[in-house]
Amino acid sequence: MDRWVAEAVRKIEADFQRSADTHLFKLTIPQLKDVDIYLKDESTHPTGSLKHRLARSLFLYALCNGKLCESTTVVEASSGSTAVSEAYFAQMLGIPFIAVMPRSTAKSKIAKITFYGGQCHFVDSAPEMHDAAARLAEDTGGHFMDQFMYAERATDWRGNNNIAESIFFQMQQEPHAIPRALVMSAGTGGTSATLGRYIRYRGYDTRMIVVDPENSVFYDSYVQKDPNLTSNCSSRIEGIGRPTVEKSFQPDVIDEMMKVPDAASVAAVLWLERLIGRKAGASTGTNLWGALRVAKEMMQKNQKGSIVSVMCDGGDRYLDTYFNPDWVRETIGDTRKYTNELDRWS
Repeated sequence: MDRWVAEAVRKIEADFQRSADTHLFKLTIPQLKDVDIYLKDESTHPTGSLKHRLARSLFLYALCNGKLCESTTVVEASSGSTAVSEAYFAQMLGIPFIAVMPRSTAKSKIAKITFYGGQCHFVDSAPEMHDAAARLAEDTGGHFMDQFMYAERATDWRGNNNIAESIFFQMQQEPHAIPRALVMSAGTGGTSATLGRYIRYRGYDTRMIVVDPENSVFYDSYVQKDPNLTSNCSSRIEGIGRPTVEKSFQPDVIDEMMKVPDAASVAAVLWLERLIGRKAGASTGTNLWGALRVAKEMMQKNQKGSIVSVMCDGGDRYLDTYFNPDWVRETIGDTRKYTNELDRWS
């Protein structure tokens, strides 16, 4: 193996060894009866989001497949969190990084990418990102990391401390150790693929439920069994929802999908802050809304058990969007209907 590649792999593995696992915490929701909801807090990774796991896997995958050398420019199509994490690893290895993203990406995410030495290349909307990134990689002689193609294959779904193995290990001492459901939103589809495959690999009696925001084709593709659906709209919930059915999205390991209104996602993440005293990104709101819907169904059927979902990232990077009432009113709309429904859980 090339010495630079060997050293690059060692640096990434050493960084992993220095990192503690993320917490799994139980939500205290007064109106839940015999159903427990847990959130896997991925905001505590060094780069602040679930995408830290993905970026690590993508870099190792590219290195071990001979795609990177000490002069390679890494290019990624990302609305923010993946780019932040990939910029971190590129800086660690001393190679250039360029993120292709919509102009509407949160300013705080852009600042984080540049903090880690990355550059930002802007396009007008999400549907333009992939082709722009591919062209940029070709023009620079770089490597297009392509999270939407490789997310599900770069991650070892059988274990190796992936998020699925971590969740089930941390649940071992809980009253309902094997969750009735895992609830996860889809960006690349890589995390839901890892979770769904791991459930089947271990033979757990757990449903894999994927929640999807507005302006995303994953849900419609799943229901219609059509992998070729496309949309000209961009998701308003950063980090999840796609205008095309990405290669990493694996519908065959999903038991159910649920469409979540964007206003419900935002209302849920604002409600979560009141519940736990911490801010999270709107994709966490999508997850939480889905988990509460599953909990409601279980209670109506007099079922007992647990539900696990994911706190994808922290909310500090969204202060000018989801936590700005004027922005929410102008961009998302009226959330009061969903806020009132959430308040009934308190």
